[in-house]
Amino acid sequence: MSFLSRCPTIALGDTAIVYVNPEQITGVVVTKGGTFQNRFGSFHHDDMVGLAWGSRLATRNKRGFVYLLEPTPELWTLALPHRTQILYQPDISLISSFLELQPGVKALEAGTGSGSFSHAIARTVAPTGTLYSFEYHKERSEKAAEEFATHGLGSIIKLEHRDVCKDGFGITGQVTAVFLDLPSPWEALEAAKAAFDPDRIGRICCFSPCIEQVQRTVSVMQKLNYHDIRMYEVLSRSYEVQKADTDKLPLEHATPKVSGPGSKTKKRQWSATDVEASAAEGGRMNLVSKPKAAVRGHTSFLTFAMVLPGQAEASAEASAGADAGSSAEGGGGEATA
Repeated sequence: MSFLSRCPTIALGDTAIVYVNPEQITGVVVTKGGTFQNRFGSFHHDDMVGLAWGSRLATRNKRGFVYLLEPTPELWTLALPHRTQILYQPDISLISSFLELQPGVKALEAGTGSGSFSHAIARTVAPTGTLYSFEYHKERSEKAAEEFATHGLGSIIKLEHRDVCKDGFGITGQVTAVFLDLPSPWEALEAAKAAFDPDRIGRICCFSPCIEQVQRTVSVMQKLNYHDIRMYEVLSRSYEVQKADTDKLPLEHATPKVSGPGSKTKKRQWSATDVEASAAEGGRMNLVSKPKAAVRGHTSFLTFAMVLPGQAEASAEASAGADAGSSAEGGGGEATA
């Protein structure tokens, strides 16, 4: 099963997105003899095999049903097991747009985490692009590598277990887009600048939950001569849309206006004639909407900046010179563990 290929029906080994409602979305790997349990009962994996994506599957006792959806990066973001804080679609959309991700782009990501944004980047830069992804936590790195292979993204995502703040990226002059989801992104800014293609504009985004991280990141960006530095916070509001039976309003009778000291606007009152006329015409089913009471709050601050052509090459040469000087100084010393 690959997130990049399309097959009309479900097969063994596929990752299916089991949809109950917007709050209950789960990713399930279809296996022979396996089952998926929820409050409606058991859903047998063998019953899923051969069904078209989007099919409705009922329990064998007919107590309830679920929908089986084809996996996409958007659905995987809602269904994945959280190993860290993840990016959601509003942030992903803005970052992808600013970094100008498109097929063929070589991008770099530090802080793989749960792999939410990694899936979105891989789908966008495929089939000829590459995502170099780095994760300093070994267990998370191994789990992410397993998921990328299962989802058919191993040819696009090159994952490495590495502490980029201490050891850098090991990449010079190759990428045009960098995304840093790190506790201290300012420590990786110099190595990130060296990783940019010197002949093209480089774009970077730092994902930081706290404003203090933003302040320190911006300070270091200015010292390293990053350009067009800006910061955004993305807040989204969801609306509930439903059908409602509404009667035609008697618009032929305007609300009377009253002017003068102490006067109040009179509300239009429906007369018996208005009610009878509306009933005779019949009610209408209209789509109505209202904002949800709960709004998703702050996720993180997004700090964007650019590196102009030629600056990345100068940074890479300075970095190489510093490494050579460090090696020369330490040449006569003893190796220590």
